[in-house]
Amino acid sequence: MDQRILQIAVKVYNYDELNSDDTQLIDEAIRATERSYVPYSSFCVGAAVRLSDGTIVSGSNQENAAYPSGMCAERTTLFYANSQYPEQAVDTLAIAARKMRDNLVENPITPCGACRQVMIESEKRAGKPMRILLYGRKGIYEVASAADLLPLSFDADAMN
Repeated sequence: MDQRILQIAVKVYNYDELNSDDTQLIDEAIRATERSYVPYSSFCVGAAVRLSDGTIVSGSNQENAAYPSGMCAERTTLFYANSQYPEQAVDTLAIAARKMRDNLVENPITPCGACRQVMIESEKRAGKPMRILLYGRKGIYEVASAADLLPLSFDADAMN
């Protein structure tokens, strides 16, 4: 038997420790939470990406009475960015959330498994890692890539 230990590095920042590019991206993700359509969960999530040319794209979660038909903020944002700017890699993805349109969450939320899989595909498509910022009022997590959030991930290489 062989055993593998997987570890990731997560940096934790206070908002005022971030550079202006990162605060701008976090602020855009926070603003995107206000555009969420969440009549069922009342859990508003916003995402914003900075593309390699500096363009910022944002999106929010959209629910549907047929629950599987909704879409998370991360996928809404990445699909839009990849469809409108197919030649631009995603440099950084920021995610923020609030409960019932009130206060922003205290601790950062992490993307669901489906979003992590889409993030991995975006990295593969661009040929470079996507830095991730997860916002919470008590701290902001920085992860170097989607691969860190989804170790042992499935991608096209597995089908070869």
